[in-house]
Amino acid sequence: MNSNSFAQKRPRELGVPFGILPTGSWNSITDVPGVKVGHFTKIEGESIRTGVTAILPHGGNIFQEKVPAAIFVGNGFGKLAGVTQVQELGNIESPIILTNTLSVAAGIEGAVKYSLALPGNENVGSVNAVVGETNDGFLNDIRGMHISPEEVIQTIESAESAPLEEGNVGAGTGTICFGWKGGIGSSSRKLPESLGGYTVGVLVQTNFGGNLQIAGVPVGEKLGKYPFKDALEKADGSCMIVIATDAPVLERNLERMAQRAMMGLGKTGGIASNGSGDYVIAFSTAEGLRISYSAKSGAIEEASFLRNDDMSSLFLAVIEATEEAVVNSLFAAETMTGKEGRVIEALPKGKVLSWIKSKNP
Repeated sequence: MNSNSFAQKRPRELGVPFGILPTGSWNSITDVPGVKVGHFTKIEGESIRTGVTAILPHGGNIFQEKVPAAIFVGNGFGKLAGVTQVQELGNIESPIILTNTLSVAAGIEGAVKYSLALPGNENVGSVNAVVGETNDGFLNDIRGMHISPEEVIQTIESAESAPLEEGNVGAGTGTICFGWKGGIGSSSRKLPESLGGYTVGVLVQTNFGGNLQIAGVPVGEKLGKYPFKDALEKADGSCMIVIATDAPVLERNLERMAQRAMMGLGKTGGIASNGSGDYVIAFSTAEGLRISYSAKSGAIEEASFLRNDDMSSLFLAVIEATEEAVVNSLFAAETMTGKEGRVIEALPKGKVLSWIKSKNP
């Protein structure tokens, strides 16, 4: 089967089964009302293969209207800026930036400059920028630190609520997943009205290893790529996972949702190895839960939010959407040649689909 015949189609459209819950209209994190995403892709010469992805919880002034948030560390071999303040206060006050390991500083500077320049923030003297990363140094000249703060700002300003480009784009430009070309992937789930009608969206930056499984098929073993097979296809790497929902959920239950993303990662064969930076950032866009920066001192906050007993459907939505987002990143990614002429092949989708269809006729 020629991969070009389905290059523009996503796994679900090609018959790959993913759970039981329906997707949103775009099957993307941008199905969550208000969420915006921007990509900046930098492919130059023979060795620059990197980029930036920005996720905005809403289109307003995020510093002035912070959103409830939580961060779960699946394995902490990484450089996630801003994590402790989110864990301490339970909110996010900046765009979420994803990039490569040595461009975290540029991500911070860009997100801070963007936030300080917004109308209404003229007197702001501190911004907690949330910046995550994975290491794209196999294909990219990572030591060159080719991302600038201005390019980060450009990425934020380009963000929109629209179907997402996946694969070799933005922060996923130079990444590797399960020994194949990784990248950006996204998926969503829309709960039925009987369960609240809420939307859960997930975006991943895949750069990790393990024993790839798709729809129950041991793809990694069949293709001969699995941990410890040889030095290149080792298990180490990283994965950034961002979860958005319009469900009224506060930081404690957002952390519980974030924990479930690792179960979705596990369904794909990810193992959160010793050298992997696996972080999950979860936030709620529910307007009734926004935290106002300008609220008067002493004011009593009132909020309505879901009970613990109503969280299970959201947990399932996170697991399913995370699994599908990872597979979407692999199916969208294309073979890439980078630094020192190194080549990382795209997943051979034709073979994979034939195995899946024979297992699920």
